[in-house]
Amino acid sequence: MIFLKAFLVGGLICACVQIFIDKTNWTPARIMVGIVCMGVVLSAIGVYQPIADFAGAGATVPLLGFGHNLWKGIKEAIDENGILGLFLGGFKASAVGISAALVFSYVFSHVFKSKMP
Repeated sequence: MIFLKAFLVGGLICACVQIFIDKTNWTPARIMVGIVCMGVVLSAIGVYQPIADFAGAGATVPLLGFGHNLWKGIKEAIDENGILGLFLGGFKASAVGISAALVFSYVFSHVFKSKMP
């Protein structure tokens, strides 16, 4: 059942973003930044955590989930370090995911001999 929940919620998030991409003339960079910021805002007001608890990876893997992860890290760091946590929390919470993305993209670029068009 967890797979069905993840598929439905993740698919709904991706479908909404795709509709937004198709209906606006925003650049992909602005859309991605907006989605991450929306994840932070939804987490800050307490809306996104219940969705993440319900859907698991279906809610935490998309960019909204990255924003949610940033918010959780910042919130925990502020509780531990005060105002300094505002600057430390996002790095601490997202370091593993960003590092993994960089390492895997580097490895796969060599394995598959990617070329610029």
